Amino acid sequence: MSDDNATLVITDIKAALAAADKEAESKPACFLVVGGDLNGTLFDLLDGDNIVGRNADCTIPLDFQGISRQHFKVVVNGDTSNVQDMGSSNGTFLNNQKIEGSPELQKGDMVKIGSIALKYLPVGDTERLTYDKLHQEANTDGLTQCYNKMYFNNMLDLEVKKSKVTGAPLSLIIFDLDHFKHLNDNYGHDAGDYVLKEMAKLLRDNGIRSGDTFARYGGEEFVVLLPKTNLKQAFEIAERLRRLVEDHHFVYEDKRLPVLASIGVADYRQGVNTGTDLFKRADSAVYKSKEGGRNQVNFYRA
Repeated sequence: MSDDNATLVITDIKAALAAADKEAESKPACFLVVGGDLNGTLFDLLDGDNIVGRNADCTIPLDFQGISRQHFKVVVNGDTSNVQDMGSSNGTFLNNQKIEGSPELQKGDMVKIGSIALKYLPVGDTERLTYDKLHQEANTDGLTQCYNKMYFNNMLDLEVKKSKVTGAPLSLIIFDLDHFKHLNDNYGHDAGDYVLKEMAKLLRDNGIRSGDTFARYGGEEFVVLLPKTNLKQAFEIAERLRRLVEDHHFVYEDKRLPVLASIGVADYRQGVNTGTDLFKRADSAVYKSKEGGRNQVNFYRA
C-alpha cells in the first residue's frame, strides 16, 4: 500500500470515529439487557427518577418473576446516575453486591434484579450505537422502514397494561389498502412495493406523531398505536391519514395508481383486557369500512 493510500485509510477511519462520537453525544445514558428474552434491548435513562419494576407504569417495565412492582430507581442528574433499591422483596444487586444507599453507576456496571441483568452505558457512550442498529434491524420492516409486527404486538400489550394501571386513554388505528391485490395483478408487484414504501413515507412524514407506534402488520395492513389518545381524537387522526392517502399522487412508471384505504378505530375501555382484545375491535371496524363502500373510517361499536 502506498503512503498516500495509507494516509487516506487513516483519514477515513478518523472521520468515521469522529462521526460515531458525534452521534453518540446525542444519546442519553441507558441500560442494556444482557441475556434472556429481552437480550440486546436498550432502555434510555432520562433526567430525573427512572423507576424499574413490574408495574406497567414504571419508566422501565419488566414483568418478570422475582421483580417487585417498583424494584429500584436510577436518579439521573446530568452526566451522573445513582441507583437506589426501593424496598424490593429480593433486593437489587450492583456487580453482584446487594445495593446499600445510592451508589453512582460507572460504565459497564451490571445491575441485577431477579433473572434480569442490566448493563449501564453512560451518556455519549459509542458502544450503544451498535445495539441501536441491531435493535432497529430486529424491529423494523425492511420494505417500508416501519416497525414490524413483533415490535407492534409487544408495544400493544405494554400500552394496554399501562392503561389498566393508570386509566390513561389509548387508541388503535388499523388501515388496509383497498383492492391491493388488483393493483398488484394489474400493475405488477414492483408497483405494489412502490405504493407500500411511498405510503409509509407519506404517513410517517405528515400524519404520525412522535409518540405513536406506526407499524406494518402484514401485507397491505398497517397499524398506529396512539397512547394518551381518546376515541374522538383517534378518529380525527384516522380521517386525516385517509385523506392523505386519497389526495396523494402515487405515480409509478408514468402511471397514476389507484390507492385508497379502509380504516378502523377502537379505544381502550370496558371489555378490553389484552392487546388482542383491542386489536380485534379495531379490526372489526375495518370490516365495517369495507362493507360500507371502502375509503372511509369507522370506529368500533359494541
